[in-house]
Amino acid sequence: MNKKKNRWLIALSAVAIHLSIGSAYAYSVYSNPIGQTVGWKSTQVTLAFTLAIAFLGISAATLGRLVEKKGPRTSATIAAILFSLGQVGAGFAVSIQSLPLFLFMYGVIGGIGLGLGYISPVSTLVKWFPDRRGLATGIAVFGFGAGALVTSPIAARLIESVGVTNTFYILGTTYLLLMLAGASYIVRPPKGWLPKGSNEIKENGRNALKEDLSQLTANEAVKTKRFWMLWTMIFINISSGIMIISVASPLSQEMVGLSVASAASMVGLMGIFNGGGRIGWSSVSDYIGRPTVFSIFFVIQIIAFLTLPIVSNVILFQLLIFLIMTTYGGGFAALPAFIGDIFGTKELGAIHGYILTAWSLAGVVGPIAVSYIHEATGSYTPAFFLITIMLIIALIVSVMIKLDIKRIKKNQANKFLKAV
Repeated sequence: MNKKKNRWLIALSAVAIHLSIGSAYAYSVYSNPIGQTVGWKSTQVTLAFTLAIAFLGISAATLGRLVEKKGPRTSATIAAILFSLGQVGAGFAVSIQSLPLFLFMYGVIGGIGLGLGYISPVSTLVKWFPDRRGLATGIAVFGFGAGALVTSPIAARLIESVGVTNTFYILGTTYLLLMLAGASYIVRPPKGWLPKGSNEIKENGRNALKEDLSQLTANEAVKTKRFWMLWTMIFINISSGIMIISVASPLSQEMVGLSVASAASMVGLMGIFNGGGRIGWSSVSDYIGRPTVFSIFFVIQIIAFLTLPIVSNVILFQLLIFLIMTTYGGGFAALPAFIGDIFGTKELGAIHGYILTAWSLAGVVGPIAVSYIHEATGSYTPAFFLITIMLIIALIVSVMIKLDIKRIKKNQANKFLKAV
């Protein structure tokens, strides 16, 4: 049965799932209407989103084994039910004006569905696209980035016409149907399956498919140096991006004098560059390698964060912000392929889940750090310098992981020669 599956439709199914859960990044559309409807403070409403991101990381780390054990279809179906239940439950909580129920349904239940839904299709795509890992995972994760762009205007119109509660009900039901449709088609490829032509030898004499560095379980992977080097790189890459995202509007108004409307437009464009970076950089990584791409990310960001404090030109300022956004999105997209390269696909979902704990931590550290520094100093510049130091560390780590991979490959080659 699996042999009849079209791997590009598998990718499209993954997009359907990620497009739905990516709607979480449109949460700010709900903030003011919820506060006006039930009178909750903005900090109370925002807490639900913080919880959702925290439980994304927690569920991704703890339920990664479920994806490997039960398969992508079952895990994606569970994710669809939990995420949609969280949305509908949040609407019900607003209707009865229960803040604890709202935090539990949107933040905890919805957050668990968010994390499980994120990792369920990605690990499967890596297995279906051994020849184009970066591109495949980039397409899926692009759906997550595009979720906010699609949902924001729709949710805003629905809130105006039918109210907050009914908006949660309508969108929650829509997400359920879309995610279930995606889950129904996703399966693992048959054992030993390879894409057509992958066994052929290229003219330069190299195999069409690169061999994975190793095939490790999740428990074996976390005991390696390269796991923690990759975790560190992801944490810093996400921290820098989320820091910009969390203060983009006030940052641009303060530093280059953008109007409120212009700042809002810039924030919208940031989403486009975030999504474009997910496909663009991940596709490039298929050709130049994942370690090299991450090194490029950090070089770009170091230059950008050092330049931002001294830029007065509005266009150049925005271009630097957009460039940072491409590397932020690209990091998410290249990650699953990177994991497959150095740890194999044996328990990719579980390993991916463990590394995504960096996302949860960065989601808290980035916004809090920039807000605290700005409040204490009255300027965003010290936060830029702090992030620059972190990015220099990340660049060094990216070089170290590349050297570690070369060392392991050399040892493997020597063992092979001795065995021969």
